[in-house]
Amino acid sequence: MTSHRSTSNFDIKELYVPEDIAGSDFTESVGFPGQFPYTRGIYPTMYLGRPWTMRQYSGYATAKQTNQRYHYLLQHGQTGLSVAFDLPTQMGYDSDAEMAAGEIGKVGVPVSTLEDMQALFANIPLDKVSVSMTINSTCPVILAMFLVMAEKNKFPVAALSGTVQNDVLKEYFARGTYIFPPGPSMKLAVDVFEYCTKNAPKWNFISVSGYHIREAGSNAVQELAFTLADGICYVDEAVKRGLNVDEFAGRLSFFFNAHNNFFEEIAKYRAARRMWANIMKNRFNAQNPKSMLMRFHTQTGGCTLTAQQPDNNVVRVALQALGAVLGGTQSLHTNSKDEALCLPTEDSVRLALRTQQVLAYETGVTDVIDPFGGSYYVECLTNELERRAYEYINKIDRLGGAVKAIEAGFFKKEIEQSAYEYQKAVEKNEQIVVGVNAYQDKENGKDVRVKRVKVDERAQKDQLKRLVSYKKKRDIKAVDSRLAALRSVAEKNTENLMPYIIDSVKASSTLGEIVGTLKNIYGEYR
Repeated sequence: MTSHRSTSNFDIKELYVPEDIAGSDFTESVGFPGQFPYTRGIYPTMYLGRPWTMRQYSGYATAKQTNQRYHYLLQHGQTGLSVAFDLPTQMGYDSDAEMAAGEIGKVGVPVSTLEDMQALFANIPLDKVSVSMTINSTCPVILAMFLVMAEKNKFPVAALSGTVQNDVLKEYFARGTYIFPPGPSMKLAVDVFEYCTKNAPKWNFISVSGYHIREAGSNAVQELAFTLADGICYVDEAVKRGLNVDEFAGRLSFFFNAHNNFFEEIAKYRAARRMWANIMKNRFNAQNPKSMLMRFHTQTGGCTLTAQQPDNNVVRVALQALGAVLGGTQSLHTNSKDEALCLPTEDSVRLALRTQQVLAYETGVTDVIDPFGGSYYVECLTNELERRAYEYINKIDRLGGAVKAIEAGFFKKEIEQSAYEYQKAVEKNEQIVVGVNAYQDKENGKDVRVKRVKVDERAQKDQLKRLVSYKKKRDIKAVDSRLAALRSVAEKNTENLMPYIIDSVKASSTLGEIVGTLKNIYGEYR
């Protein structure tokens, strides 16, 4: 029988029969939803009680304008917020820094001060709406600002629910917004683990991100393997810190991509749950079932969107979202059709949100738990993805773990090779991309006539004006005192820095000032 090649480059047969999964024990490898190894979902009822959390990633121009977009989305049925920060904020620069010029508010919202954070979440009911923040190297500072802002607005930290990405490892090989060397970065990440475990019991203190690994060019196997390898590294570091696995592992979360190969993506999510459950049980000796649950957010594939024929992206996003839902995601972002061209318009964002709502309320996919459970094809794919991902993890272990593998360039080299092979297949027409290398319109390649969002230069001027005002009206002696205390503790490298960062925020220190203090201690990674 002939076969096809999957996007992860292994053979796919034309027909699957019981013999293809003959070696699998149903109870041990597939089982029931809400039961170890959680292949079929982490909750017994999955979406029967309520559908997944619907988040739309958003941030641009200024905190005030982004806040208006959040209220717009909540009014249209979004059930959780997801914050995109601009590049200077991600890299630890205030908006008035020389390095921030021309980038303020372009790919996210600028947050330099506690005042910015207050404007960002003005009139948002933080006791009812969960908040996800895609922030990594500057995570401790942004989280500190969020917590201080919430308390000022009478929302107790213990009642807050949400997630910070805080996944610095993938920055070194997939995304690039690193600041400090890996060692100090890991220390700061685990500081967040420890602080949240003790003070913010509903808060997810990391979202181990496979999404950006996939966006960098990996295939599904690499996304799965490298994400779990990073997760293993974080748990290792937390255990070395003295944290008990069963005290913190229940707040770990993950973040995956939803790509175009429908069945492969569904199998990827199922394999991820099973692998993580076994890793936590067998490698880390976790005893609490909650420590073995892989809770994850999914975003549809940004790199699959095309500038040519952008309406086709609506179809891509709908199918990717369906795959994520059938794979059992807990939270979902659907990309907007115009994102290959610009920041999304309100109309396209609403359509992306409506896509989720149609899936949830019109298709019947929430009526049955793991409808692909027992499918010869999907179970076989799940097994194959798991097997190949473990091969990678074993290789990474032999290299000395994720940090050593990053330093050796292993992840980067593997991803670059995968991206090259995919692009070569597109250029040879072996991989069809509708509207790009096949089924082109006569206008293909010309400027696409769509309404485009552009960040007004006045927004940048307003941001800079507010920052100048903020710095003028604060007590600079208090700022200097708190930053000096932070510097002293960072130099000793014996304490958790979160309380000192929070004190600095309360004294009106800016993001850039706090990061600059730590740069003087840790240096910058080149």
